[in-house]
Parts: sequence; C-alpha cells; structure tokens
Amino acid sequence: MSDILEPRRRRLGLLFFMPVVVVVLCLAWTGFWFFAASKVDENVGLWQAREAAAGRKYDCANRSVSGFPFRLEVRCDGVSVSLQAQTATQNATQIPVTAKLGEILVVAQIYTPRMLIAEFKAPAVISQAGQPWMAVGWSNARSSITGLPGTPDSGDLVFDDLSVDRFAGTVQAPTVRAKRVVLNGRTVATSTPEKPVIETALRITSGSVADVHPLLAAPFDTDIRAQVSGLSDLTPKPWPQRFREIQAAGGRLEITQSRVQQGEIISLATGSLGITAAGNLDGELQMTVTGLDKAINALGIDKLLEMGVPQEALDRLAPGVKSQDVNNLLGALDRAIPGLGNFARKNAGAGLAAGVNSIGAPAVLEGKPARAFPLKFVDGAVLFGSLKVAQIPPLF
Repeated sequence: MSDILEPRRRRLGLLFFMPVVVVVLCLAWTGFWFFAASKVDENVGLWQAREAAAGRKYDCANRSVSGFPFRLEVRCDGVSVSLQAQTATQNATQIPVTAKLGEILVVAQIYTPRMLIAEFKAPAVISQAGQPWMAVGWSNARSSITGLPGTPDSGDLVFDDLSVDRFAGTVQAPTVRAKRVVLNGRTVATSTPEKPVIETALRITSGSVADVHPLLAAPFDTDIRAQVSGLSDLTPKPWPQRFREIQAAGGRLEITQSRVQQGEIISLATGSLGITAAGNLDGELQMTVTGLDKAINALGIDKLLEMGVPQEALDRLAPGVKSQDVNNLLGALDRAIPGLGNFARKNAGAGLAAGVNSIGAPAVLEGKPARAFPLKFVDGAVLFGSLKVAQIPPLF
C-alpha cells in the first residue's frame, strides 16, 4: 500500500512546488527589471557627460521609463541638443548651434540588451543665437545601434519623407527634400579597438536640394558605399579633432561604390580621398558618366552665354572663373567679325556638349554610351578636367 501512495505523494508535492518556483522566478524577474530601470538615469548621465566633453550637449525636460516586463522603454520629452566646435569655423567660444524636438523613445529588449532602437518625433528646429535657422521634418525617423555598452559594432539611421526648410525671416523656404534617407555604419571584421575601420553606406531616394546648384534641384537617387581608416578609437570627440587624428594617421576615405542617377544622367565613381595638413580633401575619383551633354542643359550654361554671364552665376557654377573674362571674349569676337560673338552665344549649347563629350575616354555604363574620366580633389578644389567646379571647406 505504501508503495502505491509514495508516487502519488511525490506528484502532489511537485504540483504544490511548481507554483512556488514560478512565483519566485517572477519576483526575481521583476526585481531584475526594476534594477535595470533604476540604472537608466545613471547610464544616461554618464553618456551625457561623455558627449558634453565632445561639444555635444543633450538635455531632456522630462524622462520616464516603462516597458515591463520584457523591455525597457525610455521616453524623453522636450529634447534639446547643443553643438559646439563641430566644424572648422566653429570654436568653443562661439554661440552654439541648438536643435529642439518633441520626443525621443529609446527601446531595449531584455533578451537583446546590446541593441538599442530609437524613434524620433518631428519636427526639429535648429537655431543659433536664439534665431531659428532650419526646420527639419519627417514622417518616420528611427535608429538602431548594437554592441553597447562597449564600442558599438554597427548603427543605422533612417528618415522617411525628410524635409529641411530654411528660415528667411518668418517664412520657411524649402531647401532639402528626400523620400527616404538611410545611413548605415559598421566596423569591419579586421577592425580592432585601437585601430577601428568603419564601413558606411548612404542611400537617398528622390532627393533634391534647392539654391545650391542647378544639378541638385531635380530629384536624384544616390547609393554611396565607403570605408574610413585612420581612426584611433570610437569615443565621442568633436569632428574637427576626429579629422585631425585621421589626417595624422594617414587615414583615407575609400569610396568603393558611388552611384547617382538623375533622369538619364547616371554617374558611377570609385576612388580614394585623404586629408591634407591644412584640413582639405585631396585625392581622385575615377568616374563613368552617361548623359554628360544633358548635364549642360541642366546647368543652364548655354542660356547664360546667350544672355551674358553674371558673376553670381559663375560663382555658383564655375568658381574661380570671372564673368568679365567670358563677356570680354564674346565682345571681342563681335568686334573682330560682327555677329560672331552672338553666333557663339547662340550655339553655345552644342559647342559645350561636344566639348564635354570629348573629355576622358569612351565607355559603356549600364548598356549606355558613357565617358570615363578622373575627378580630382586638389587641396579642397574639385577639378573636372581643368575646370574648377567646386571648393570644399576645410574639415578642421
């Protein structure tokens, strides 16, 4: 009889014991969650201190923690960011650039504690000296970062329906538009904490930029992939200091692929850029482009020649070229043979297109006739053949 009752007693004991185990586990899990939640303020404070030392000050008017039981959600209302000494022309004594946005939500899953996901609520207003400068909007913005709390392994930033408006007094003038912007970054497999190497990718869908260059005003798609070497670490630092370290270490920006398409114009580029002792970009990109003749029409150079070339237009299209020199040349043609200068103006488009199509070597890109040529960066100047097309400001 006792042999029959013994298994029954063990089953009853197990039946009563299991709820106790479940309760203990639940209490332990609850304690762990609240302990982790209590460390949020401490960890955020440490992060804020590191960023402030790098010239980036982050403040949150109201912070709350939720998400029990399986994740931590940190919600920050009334976010402000102050940026100082982040460019070559901005030093620590100047008035900082500030940005304010409504809310940031940061989420960490308990089962993937090394990954953080953040969502941002639009809009963001960028100001300096108390005056609004830019308004940035989006329909959806989010980021993720892995590898925390140590050195991050990878990070992503995504904006949908991005808009940037410039303030002209109290009026907002459209400046940047993009259907989608995706920025990815990760450390390569051969990277070390002492010498990290970063792979980056930037993809822009239906992007446009107003009031900068005529070619940028029409919608374009971009896919740029690059690798950055010469870093000493990934700790927070002002960008000019970071660029100085890259230059001192002989670091490079290796562009492994750059594809830009705007209508029938397609550009593909690869190459390597370094930084000079003066902080300027220096190097060369090998480019293959279809539709170079159509770029002439997009630039509007032929129409400029027909009407006479104002200096402000040349400063935008061909920095370094003087309007008086161009107009004097056309005037001299008219004096030598009446009407020749006007003929040159009238036929500028065809002549410029023929000249552009003679640059470099013939090539084929995605099944279309193209031209291959080098785009040179010489101490910050961008040279298309012998023509200076842009001047990039120093990085430090």
